[in-house]
Amino acid sequence: MSKEYLISVQDVIDNLVNIKQIVFEVTDACNLKCKYCAFGEFYELDQPRENRSLQPNKAIKLIDYMAEFWSKYQPESYRPLTYIGFYGGEPLMNIDFIKQTVEYVESRNLNREFRFSMTTNALLLDRYMDYLAEKRFSVLISLDGDEYGDSYRVDHSGNNSFSRVIRNVKMLQSRHPDFFEKSVNFNSVLHNRNSVEAIHSFIKEEFGKSPKISELSTTGIRSDKAEEFSHTFKNKFESLLDSENYEQLSDELFLEEPTTGDLLLFLHQYSGNVFMSYNELFFDKEKLPRSITGTCRPFARKLFVTASGKIMQCERIDHKFFLGEVTDEGVKLDLENVARIYNGYTSKFSTQCNVCYRRESCIQCLYFIEDIDGVSPICRGFMNKENFERFRSHCLGHLAKNPHLYQKIMTKVQVN
Repeated sequence: MSKEYLISVQDVIDNLVNIKQIVFEVTDACNLKCKYCAFGEFYELDQPRENRSLQPNKAIKLIDYMAEFWSKYQPESYRPLTYIGFYGGEPLMNIDFIKQTVEYVESRNLNREFRFSMTTNALLLDRYMDYLAEKRFSVLISLDGDEYGDSYRVDHSGNNSFSRVIRNVKMLQSRHPDFFEKSVNFNSVLHNRNSVEAIHSFIKEEFGKSPKISELSTTGIRSDKAEEFSHTFKNKFESLLDSENYEQLSDELFLEEPTTGDLLLFLHQYSGNVFMSYNELFFDKEKLPRSITGTCRPFARKLFVTASGKIMQCERIDHKFFLGEVTDEGVKLDLENVARIYNGYTSKFSTQCNVCYRRESCIQCLYFIEDIDGVSPICRGFMNKENFERFRSHCLGHLAKNPHLYQKIMTKVQVN
């Protein structure tokens, strides 16, 4: 069995040098008030929305900070690719920040390629679509299907946003068809007013796209809203099973189909045919140190800056886990402390992880474990031998019924 891997300051530096994505929470203000929003009525909020907007000078401070690492250390690839993402709230409500950040990044000679991305509710898309197309943004539009399926996405007066969003998206498709085809996708939230089949059918027929479909978050539900949340929540796999054309829909959804998603993880970890780099061909991975839990190492995937300037590993986790801060004076990020925090949390699970049969394909992010700050927190994703055999049979049984998935997964899925 490989030993536990504790990260060092150099590991954190390497991740910053090879950063894949920098995401700015442009503003925490939003022109919608979606019922199921993670900052809405269902959830306990440690960090309430305060209509804050990130100032462009903080993006400049962070880019300058990152540029020091990029100039001092050699990256893994000759010309690295880094995505700059804009997130909200509704990011188009702070378009000046977006434009000034893009202009500054483009003005610097940083010897790497940058691409820009955004998640938007599309209410302001008619004003800024030409700019997004000009800068070749990757745009993810939030839309839950038809008018009834989208009816939880309301403005602050309680009006359904559907007709305005559809008008703007159709305008974008008509005005910039090539951009729309290559760079625009959809994200949908599953709930009791829609279904996997209805969402996929509507967006496929209207826009020729296959949407990403997500369940409501089950973390941090208010006790007084638990019953209403339970009524609103819908399980993705159960919704898919209820579809009239289950097999065809499953094939079209591909990795959005939950069992195929499980199969992807299983094949990539247990087939012996997946190598993240050429170097892995020369080493016995069983003898190498490995990470504890499925938690990302700090900045291995992204660096996220909140609207208040806090530096996070990810936009999904609680703000109390912030690692540093961007201020008007500069970036405050103690890399030794970053490594210490990560090692401290992951070490709490070393005993559980070492006897967990799913340790090689773990997807448990420790920051979602409710008693993480306790003395002996319990990992809810732990699997004993019996449960792992069920998981294994579940994956291989799905592959036996759908043998074409092996080649499709191995050739079409890019692992980051």
